[in-house]
Amino acid sequence: MESITLGGGCFWCTEAAFERLDGVTDVVPGYAGGDAEDPTYREVCSGDTGHAEVVRVTFDPDVLPLRSLLHVFFGIHDPTTKDREGHDVGSQYRSIVLYEDEEQRALVDEVISELGEALFDDPIVTEVASLERFYKAEEEHHDYYARNPEKPYCRLVIDPKLEKLQAQWSDKVKAEP
Repeated sequence: MESITLGGGCFWCTEAAFERLDGVTDVVPGYAGGDAEDPTYREVCSGDTGHAEVVRVTFDPDVLPLRSLLHVFFGIHDPTTKDREGHDVGSQYRSIVLYEDEEQRALVDEVISELGEALFDDPIVTEVASLERFYKAEEEHHDYYARNPEKPYCRLVIDPKLEKLQAQWSDKVKAEP
């Protein structure tokens, strides 16, 4: 098993998407990329801690290679806008990849170069950094979409991402989430 930490806006969205991928064994929402020790959701949302909302994704690279996981990641959010994803605005919603070793970093840089030229009109502004610390989010943020599918945020923001995931990567989506 391998893991990588990714931020592409609200962690409720990215968690819901990655949980549906075949080969993903665990998705944990949390905070990373900032300076404060043990930040809370409220502190991160203030934008003062420097952390981003992220998910730590554990996956089987024999089933879902990191390159494929990164293609999905860059496809389900807009990596060309700084400090925002849709209506969520602030550095806590920035696009970020936190790698665990230099091999991951090299692959992330390669994928950004490939996709930047092929898919996007604007440059990819995703931050790429070494994972220093990951802070697990409070329990109420775990499996948020699964527990709240009828909430307006889930219907208006997460559902379209999941529909895009299914339409573009149906061959990588589990039969049951």
